[in-house]
Amino acid sequence: MNKTKFRSYNKITPKLGKKVYVDESSILVGDISIGDDVSIWPLVAARGDVNTISIGNRTNVQDGTVLHVTRKSAGNPTGNPLIIGEDVTVGHKCMLHGCTLGDRILVGMGAIIMDGAVIENDVFIGAGSLVPPHKTLESGYLYVGNPIKQVRLLKESEQAFLSQSAINYVELKNEYLAQQ
Repeated sequence: MNKTKFRSYNKITPKLGKKVYVDESSILVGDISIGDDVSIWPLVAARGDVNTISIGNRTNVQDGTVLHVTRKSAGNPTGNPLIIGEDVTVGHKCMLHGCTLGDRILVGMGAIIMDGAVIENDVFIGAGSLVPPHKTLESGYLYVGNPIKQVRLLKESEQAFLSQSAINYVELKNEYLAQQ
């Protein structure tokens, strides 16, 4: 592994699945597990130092996003790992901190998801939204705002786009890998 992209912390180094693309300007540190066909785009910072980060298959994390975790403490003995499911699109310049995301989610550009928040499967989060700590977003809805509010059920076309977005990024990632 290229030491400029991957760093150990407490002798734990990020683990990558098959056919993963990590842009050379991104940095992954510590206890991070990345599934197959994942893409990590320019300037992503992922720090699995005081807890773990897990990223599911076919997920894409776009430019300038920060991924971090919450440390274990007396008041929170397990802390908050960052868990991102499969077929998730994380837009540009997002902040995901110690939260859990299910499958087939689109996190709009500039969104912030705080510690202990749970995003169920099949959710759209609008650009610039703020998901407060420990908030749960129910499956099948569009959410927007600061703080975030449930707006409406997803349309069929939007539901289909959640998977299509992941497929689009797998294809783009494959083009980048072919050029290396």
